Amino acid sequence: MADTKEKSKDKAKDKAKDKAPKQAPAPKAEREEPGPRPRLRTRYESVVRAKLMQEFGFTNPHQVPRLVKIVLNVGVGQAPKTPKLLDAVVDELGAITGQKPVVTRAKKAIANFSLREGMAIGASVTLRAARMWEFLDRFITITVPRIRDFRGLSTGSFDGRGNYSIGIKEQMVFPEIDYDKVEKIHGMDITLVTTAKRDDLGMALLRELGMPFRGQTPVQVN
Repeated sequence: MADTKEKSKDKAKDKAKDKAPKQAPAPKAEREEPGPRPRLRTRYESVVRAKLMQEFGFTNPHQVPRLVKIVLNVGVGQAPKTPKLLDAVVDELGAITGQKPVVTRAKKAIANFSLREGMAIGASVTLRAARMWEFLDRFITITVPRIRDFRGLSTGSFDGRGNYSIGIKEQMVFPEIDYDKVEKIHGMDITLVTTAKRDDLGMALLRELGMPFRGQTPVQVN
């Protein structure tokens, strides 16, 4: 009888453990990639943050807007008919960003475009941390001056919440692209996501990082 009672108690304990809510694993800290510290990140922490606090009268450093991520997106309408073209776009995005792109797929079917749900229609890359800063540095100092008839970036491409989008007409402006291996000339959308809640804050942040806006003298980044 005593053995039976002990077994029943053990079973009850096991059931209580199973019913107890499992604790979620602690979030992993963002790992810093090996290599030298990105130049623009150093400038943001040592110069830009203090300048924006003074310009807008912030009292807390956490109020200062910061760059969160950069998203590059390429739509390939001919991908269902020519899969080779999509493969070329994925390779080009990987060369430009140094990160493996994600193939984007259709969320719903559209009969007029012969599009089925789940069909591959493009590729995108989301950059964060060191790769984000390094890409932005290369984009400002190398890629932007290679844009044909460049007269400055438009100041009207903010979305009302401090995020900025740029439309690139040709992928050839990126020095990482090999002209001889280009399957087809295509454009891409680049979105810079910030924590700024207003466009003037977002513009001030990007201007101090060296973005050459139209009608404004670009800030020299050393």
